[in-house]
Amino acid sequence: MRINNILLENSKLQRKSQNPWEAKLWYYLRAKRFQDFKFRRQVAIGPFIVDFYCHKLRLIIELDGSQHNENTSILKDRARQKYLTAQGYRVLRFWNNELDDNIDGVLKVIYNALTTS
Repeated sequence: MRINNILLENSKLQRKSQNPWEAKLWYYLRAKRFQDFKFRRQVAIGPFIVDFYCHKLRLIIELDGSQHNENTSILKDRARQKYLTAQGYRVLRFWNNELDDNIDGVLKVIYNALTTS
């Protein structure tokens, strides 16, 4: 499936304007710092742009802010999750406050997902 140019441009823009939580997690995941697994950020997959992606294990990591508590966002997130898992991806979701309150716990969950594939 070809990724359309608008989606690619949006993913580039998102890489340039990451939020503080994305920057915080990216610090640990970038440049194979995390258990030598390669991650990319703001990657277009199908009709979506995912926050972080490990191609080797088809693992997606999504960070959610408070806007994901709104009804329309909840429905969109469910549809997104359903599409991605149907395509064979594993998806981990974390709330932004989890990164603030328990970064070690978040990293442990990611590590377990990477090593128990």
